[in-house]
Amino acid sequence: MRLLRYVEEHYLVVPIGAAVAILWANTAAPSYFQTAGALAFAVNDIGMAFALAFLAQEIVEAMLPGGTLHPWQRAALPIVAAIGGMLGAVAAYDAFILSGDQNNLLPGWPIACAIDVAFCYFIAASIFRRGAAVTFLVLLAIVTDAIGLVIVSYRYPVLTVHPVAAALIVPAIWIAAVLRKKSVGNIWAYILLPGTLSWFACYWSGVHPALALLPIVPFFPHAARDLNSLADPAHGRHKAGAHFEAVFRYPVQAIAFLFGLVNAGVSILGAIDDGTWAVVVGSLVGRPLGILIAAGLAVTAGLVVPRRLAWRDLVVMALAASPGFTFGLFFATAVFPVGSLLNQMKMGAIWTAAGALLAHGAARLLGVGRFAQGADT
Repeated sequence: MRLLRYVEEHYLVVPIGAAVAILWANTAAPSYFQTAGALAFAVNDIGMAFALAFLAQEIVEAMLPGGTLHPWQRAALPIVAAIGGMLGAVAAYDAFILSGDQNNLLPGWPIACAIDVAFCYFIAASIFRRGAAVTFLVLLAIVTDAIGLVIVSYRYPVLTVHPVAAALIVPAIWIAAVLRKKSVGNIWAYILLPGTLSWFACYWSGVHPALALLPIVPFFPHAARDLNSLADPAHGRHKAGAHFEAVFRYPVQAIAFLFGLVNAGVSILGAIDDGTWAVVVGSLVGRPLGILIAAGLAVTAGLVVPRRLAWRDLVVMALAASPGFTFGLFFATAVFPVGSLLNQMKMGAIWTAAGALLAHGAARLLGVGRFAQGADT
């Protein structure tokens, strides 16, 4: 039970699903790709809308009075760092590609921008346990992936795009606002009415439907919370049936497992090429540098580093934000069709998991988090 609890709290179901996918794809490729193809729409287009809403709910509640991101100034620095990290990843990715002769890989730069939120949380929690560093990194990762999803949405494969359908988001938000004003406490009312309308608005207009619930999340029933433990729905006044994270705590774990299973399958033989190394360089080199440069400029401009965090902590945090892993796999399937280029990108996204080793090595070297002198082991 303790092991299962640890797996749940640290979202290890994602790498477990990815490991199963890689093993399956390299031992019984036809059956894997047939199964993954059959599940892709349900998992990536519907299930991920709930997973992203789960994470967005945490951010919204952390910004409420009494939450760990209140007032808004506490959230400003990780948002700036997220943008800097994306710019750094793109610069490093493009520089690597342009140094060679495979310009057909240039459209893959969004893959280098992706951050695996669950993996990032796991690395941060394993080094810093809880505190401002974990909050900082979770927000940075969520902002990065939300921007990335918007960027790759224009490549979303839908048979017929109806831009006017985006207007459906207006009545969806209006219905959610009415439900909130009338103090409707059952989360299913928000999901089945405005949530469904918002999903079709995204799907028909060509926007990736994984983003569908994000405009509705601010109207969900909320209670201020600590962002340091994403797996604890019992914090504060969170009640089953009323709060999204209480209802979807376990379904999101299942979605996370299937997300890794559906997206991580890649045939290892022949998959390592220029695209692989470009993603690795963009994620493990460009993003940490971009985060640190952006944070430095932001602090110079007047923003404040969270209390009890020093610059050596930020160095470790920047490395902890480097793995793209499953979100990189997700973005890869939106950018490239099935083929050798997609395999290269997927392998690169998988190799970015090495960022966990870099973060732990830097933490030990710099004496950060649980490696600090006098810290409990």
